[in-house]
Amino acid sequence: MIAKIIKAGYNALDLIYFFTAGTDEVRCWTVRRRTKAPQAAGVIHTDFEKGFICAEVMKYEDFVQFGTEQNVKAEGKYLQKGKEYVVEDGDIILYRFNVGKGK
Repeated sequence: MIAKIIKAGYNALDLIYFFTAGTDEVRCWTVRRRTKAPQAAGVIHTDFEKGFICAEVMKYEDFVQFGTEQNVKAEGKYLQKGKEYVVEDGDIILYRFNVGKGK
């Protein structure tokens, strides 16, 4: 029941979520639908947006289907995206950025 309420709220507010993952934690971030990769990175930290280089993206569905990040890469489903990439609901993203850039 609560999941349906949350999904309805996200849809009504035109929100989506994406994930970041490391060896020690997975985080879920909320952005407006049609947000480009650099602006989504800015939700994590403003330096990520300022120094954005690229977003390495895998789809949640691909991760579930293939089981590991390495398998997703082996299947050619792990993609590098640039500044014009529009984040999609459920993306798993590794941001590449340069902290010195944009200061």
